[in-house]
Amino acid sequence: MSDWRLAWRLARRELDLRFRGLRLLLACLFLGVGALAAIGSLTHAIDDELTSRGSAILGGDVEFAASQRSATSAERRAMTRLGTVSETIRMQSMAVRGLNSVPIELKGVDTAYPLYGALTLRGGTAAGPLDANTVLIVPALAERLGVRSGDGIRLGIAVFKIGGIVESEPDRLGEGFTLGPVAIVSLQGIARTGLVQPGSLYESKYRVRLPAGASPSAATDRFKAGFATGGWEAKTRDRAAPGAERFVDRMGQFLVLVGLSALVIAGIGVGNGVSSYLAARRGSIAALKVLGATSGIIARIYVLQVAVVAAMGVAAGLVAGVLAVPLIVWIAGDVLPVAPRFTIQTVPLLLAAAYGMLIALACTAPPLIDAGNIPAAGLLRGVPGERRAPYSKTLPWVVGAGVTIVALTLATAEQPGLSAGFLAAVAGVLVILAMFGLGVRRAAALLPRSSRPLLRLAVAGLHRPGARTATLVVALGLGLTLFVLLAAIRTSIDANVAQTVPKRAPALFALDVPPDREGDFRRTIESMATRSLVRTVPAMRGTITGYAKTRVADLKTLPEGAWALRGERGLTYSAVLPKGSSLTAGHWWPRSYAGPPLVSIDERLAKALDLKIGDPLSYTLLGIERTATIASFRRISWDTLGFNFVMVFSPNAIQDAPHNLAATIDLDPGQEGRVMRALLPRFPSVSVIEVRGVLGQVRMIVSQMAAAITAAASVAILAGIAVLIGAIAAAREARTYDSVILRTLGATRRQVLAVQALEYAFLSVILSVVALLLGLSGAWYVVTQVFSFEWLPDYGTVVATLLAGAGLTMAIGLAGAWPILSTRPARALRQL
Repeated sequence: MSDWRLAWRLARRELDLRFRGLRLLLACLFLGVGALAAIGSLTHAIDDELTSRGSAILGGDVEFAASQRSATSAERRAMTRLGTVSETIRMQSMAVRGLNSVPIELKGVDTAYPLYGALTLRGGTAAGPLDANTVLIVPALAERLGVRSGDGIRLGIAVFKIGGIVESEPDRLGEGFTLGPVAIVSLQGIARTGLVQPGSLYESKYRVRLPAGASPSAATDRFKAGFATGGWEAKTRDRAAPGAERFVDRMGQFLVLVGLSALVIAGIGVGNGVSSYLAARRGSIAALKVLGATSGIIARIYVLQVAVVAAMGVAAGLVAGVLAVPLIVWIAGDVLPVAPRFTIQTVPLLLAAAYGMLIALACTAPPLIDAGNIPAAGLLRGVPGERRAPYSKTLPWVVGAGVTIVALTLATAEQPGLSAGFLAAVAGVLVILAMFGLGVRRAAALLPRSSRPLLRLAVAGLHRPGARTATLVVALGLGLTLFVLLAAIRTSIDANVAQTVPKRAPALFALDVPPDREGDFRRTIESMATRSLVRTVPAMRGTITGYAKTRVADLKTLPEGAWALRGERGLTYSAVLPKGSSLTAGHWWPRSYAGPPLVSIDERLAKALDLKIGDPLSYTLLGIERTATIASFRRISWDTLGFNFVMVFSPNAIQDAPHNLAATIDLDPGQEGRVMRALLPRFPSVSVIEVRGVLGQVRMIVSQMAAAITAAASVAILAGIAVLIGAIAAAREARTYDSVILRTLGATRRQVLAVQALEYAFLSVILSVVALLLGLSGAWYVVTQVFSFEWLPDYGTVVATLLAGAGLTMAIGLAGAWPILSTRPARALRQL
């Protein structure tokens, strides 16, 4: 302990409050920890807000939902025994005002709605019970139809009076994604529309307010046990908006991984900065060794200095991360599912601090241990270069910190496999660049000597003693790779949304087309657009209840990729293989097939569930459980934006159930309006959706995701720049030595600067090729495997971004060389 006390006294005397020499350490940790703290705090704050407002978001303590049917009297009695019940119906429809029509989400509510929260109108007044003739609409619908309170609009076959403009719908988030603005009527109003008919696509929801102290999960388990084959999808207030929560958690995890990668990259800059700082303290270290200080004492002195500065950098990053959350919430606005309250999230802050200190330990341990390893004579002579400590001393610290970081990441990850792959990819890129740097150094040593002095000196600078070529290659390569990665991802996603999707998408979707009027429906469209193409499919909703020997209700967690087991899915039947699908296993049934019910399954779902041809599949349709045998697996082309069903049945399996048709309508540009105006008077129960509006929502969501990824990756780019600055700082002593010798021998400042410019130019040209390969490979994986888009990068933009990045990194390198040129040779020679 006396050694540590002595080391602390000496460390405290030498520490500069302006952190001269350790600013890079401070900046890198501040940047990385701040990003992690902000991302983690925001994600946890949103999750907490979703949980605390769960009852209002869901509309009750528990919810039971089913498609195309209402609860039976026995089911309703069972719900009533649980608590106070509120019934709602939601479906797709059209709101019509004169010649204007807008696809809407029509919602019917009973007098008990809402069980939690309040339905408020513009001006802050609470909406009372609705009569059969009144409708409440959201501002977006009022704006699109050009209406206000008191005006009339048509829904289905009935006309309603607008009773007010909705300002706040308490369960809006819990309702999920909608294909249009919302209109709210009473259940009696829903009956007046004539839209709910046998086969219509609608969803009934029953929310229950439980007695105080009752367990929501116990209530849902009890109800589902009594009606296991009813096809009910149950939610509790603990996961009121599972889709939003899942998206926030996974997006948050991805951004945390990007932030952690930025911190790892910044750690390299930390190591370089500490090496530079210790090199500048060479005289102090020499004096201490002459006075009898041991290598252990010297290591303790600088460990304490680095620990103090690292702790301050981590603390500043944590403060910045906490304060950044309300700023992000304010900037994001309605992009976030909820606006979380300002709270200090302990867990993500502790994780960010742990990551920061572990990265600091892993990256500063080697130079700190090396600090006391050089003999005093070498230190006093000021000879550039160092004697490295044995790997047996440094490796345990580096490996221990690295293993702890990986363990923390995997232990806190929602998808450990994704996290492990991401970290492995980052480590792989760093190793590739480091090995490439060693290769460049060796290749430069083997090149023939040029007859041009400046060129010869530039090549020699890549392999001379003390050269930081490997570190410079890692720094430059990371920066350029990230520039390419971001440019390729952004341009490829933009191209998919802007080019591929609209080319393959139909102009209109139509729902609830009566099967007995399909011919009239087609003729009406053809009369308005002779070059139209109409495709119809039977459309129903059902829930998978079992597969092979497994019951879905018995699963504790769903298998990875088994998203089709979450709630209800679209069902259809077809005598022929649907367009956009191709068989990968099994056989399609004959057109006149009349044997046992068969089903064809999406190949990715089959792989996730480990299904085999001949396995049974159980499902509920209209509250009745049925079973079909798996006859084939299909590869589905999801990007056609047509009707792609995970399950397609043989006609004899489900065609006896009441159902309507769904249709896709291909039109020439500009014909959508006239076709919709012709359809609505003749088919008031049909909902027609313009694909252009849906694509607008898709573009907005993708743009928001791309912006979040770009913002997080920008931190990684800044970290890469910090690494470059650290590499320049670490090589300053050796470059000062070279500069002084060259200027003593008659070289001008311009020639010395030209030598360094050529050196950076060589590295930039070579690394541009490597960055293109690494960046495009990473972008291809993200675009095609993560987002399942086509690979459509704008190579012109990618190359331009790469050139701009190369120019920026060269400018930073030359700016770092400028202070070296101002060193006076006489003063520097006296110190050699």
